[in-house]
Amino acid sequence: MRIVILGSGTVGTWIADLLCRNNHSVTVVESNVDTVRTINAELDIRAIHGSASESAILFQAGIIGCDLCLAVTGDDEVNIVAASMAKAMGARRCVARVYGRVFRDLSTFDYQRHFRIDRFLSLEHLSAVEFVRAIRSPGSAVLENFARGELEVQEVICDDPAPAIGKPLKEVKLPKGVRVGTIQRQGKTWIAGAGDSIEVSDHITLIGTREEIDSVKSKFQVKETPVRSVVIAGGGETGLALARMLEGQRYHVTLMEENMERCEFLARLLEFTTVVHADATRRAILEEERVGNMDVFVACTGDDENNIMACVEAREIGAKECMAIVQRPDYANVVEKLGINLAVSPRNVVARQVLGLLNSGPIISKKNLPGGGTAIVEFEVMPNVVATEHVIANLKLPPQCLITAIMSSDYVRVASADDRLTPGDTVVVLVEESTLDSVVKLFEEQS
Repeated sequence: MRIVILGSGTVGTWIADLLCRNNHSVTVVESNVDTVRTINAELDIRAIHGSASESAILFQAGIIGCDLCLAVTGDDEVNIVAASMAKAMGARRCVARVYGRVFRDLSTFDYQRHFRIDRFLSLEHLSAVEFVRAIRSPGSAVLENFARGELEVQEVICDDPAPAIGKPLKEVKLPKGVRVGTIQRQGKTWIAGAGDSIEVSDHITLIGTREEIDSVKSKFQVKETPVRSVVIAGGGETGLALARMLEGQRYHVTLMEENMERCEFLARLLEFTTVVHADATRRAILEEERVGNMDVFVACTGDDENNIMACVEAREIGAKECMAIVQRPDYANVVEKLGINLAVSPRNVVARQVLGLLNSGPIISKKNLPGGGTAIVEFEVMPNVVATEHVIANLKLPPQCLITAIMSSDYVRVASADDRLTPGDTVVVLVEESTLDSVVKLFEEQS
C-alpha cells in the first residue's frame, strides 16, 4: 500500500520503519531538514522537507490516491488540518493523532466528522484501553476506541437465581439500547447469538450506555459483584482516560496526582473517583494510601523509571497486580523480571492500531480479540451495497456475526434488529474470522 506519514517524531519514525519492514511504500513529510536527511540516509523510505499543512507539499508527497495518510506531528491543530486536506485531495483513509481531550469530546463539537477524518488516534487513550482490557478480563471486547467513547462495554458474571439463567437470549427481552456482545464459558469466548442460553458463572459483555446497562444487569446477576480497588498513579491524559472508563462500574478508583492544580481539574471531571494530592513515587505515600491492600496498581506518570519503581514499591507492600506505562523498548525484559504484570508501550499500541487500518474495500479497521478467532471490524457503509437493502434482522449475516454499533453524523448507538443502515454510516461488527469474507460482501459496492 502507498502510505504518507506527516511528521517524523518518535511515533512517526517508528511507524514508518514498521510499515517499511512490512513492504509498504512509505513517504514521510517532515519540517526539520536534518531529520529529513537522517531518514533518507538510514531508512528505506522517501522523506520530504516541508510543512504538513501545505497543499503543495502534500501533492509532492503523493497524497492523491494514497491508501492511508497518518498525520502524527506534535501539533494537534496541524494534524487535524493536514488530515482534512489530505482527505479532500484524494487520500483513501486519513488518521490524525490528537493529544487534547477536547478534540475527542463529542459533547460540544464533533471535530472528526466536521473535518471528514476517518480516525482520531490518541496514544494516551489507547494505552488506557489496554489497561482496561487487562483489568476487566484479558479476553474482553473493548469497544471504547471504536464507538468513539459513547458506548460502554461492561462485563457481568451471571449467577443463580438471575432471571436470564437457562434461557436463550431471544427470550430475555433486552431493551433496544443494550446488546450481549460475547459469552465466556470455561475459558472459551464466542459471539453471542439469539439462541445462546446463559449458564451460571458465564462471563458476558453488555454493550450500551452506562444507564441502560445498569437497568438490565439484574436479569443476569443477583449477587453483588465484588468491588475491585484500583489505584492510578499519574493524572495525565492516560490516567484520566483510565479512571473515566472504570469509575462507576464495579471498581473503586483512586487517582494520585502530585500537581495540586491538576488535582482540582481531575476532581471536577471525575464524579466517582477519589482524587488524592500525592506523589506516588514515594513508598511512604503508597503505604499511607494503603496501596498494599489494593487489587490493581497502575503507574502512568510521564517517566518510565518512576513508573517502574512505583510498581516495584507497590508490589513489595502487597498490591496484587501492578501495571505500568513503559515507553522505552529496551526496558521490556526488565519489567518482566521485576514482577510487573503488564507493561504498556504507547508506540506499540498505536502501531497495532495503524496495522489494523491497512485494509482494502469497505473495511476501515480490524482488530483481533485476544485468543484469536474473533475480530472487531469497522465497515464503511457505501451507496449501492446489499447491507442497505434490508433492516438488520433481514440481512443474511453468517452465524457468529453481530452488528454491535452504528455511527452516523447524528448519533452513535447500539444496533437493533429493526435498524436499517444508510450510506455514510460506520458500523462496528463482532465477527468470527472464518466468516469475515461473507460479511465483507454485504458492504462491497455492487457493479
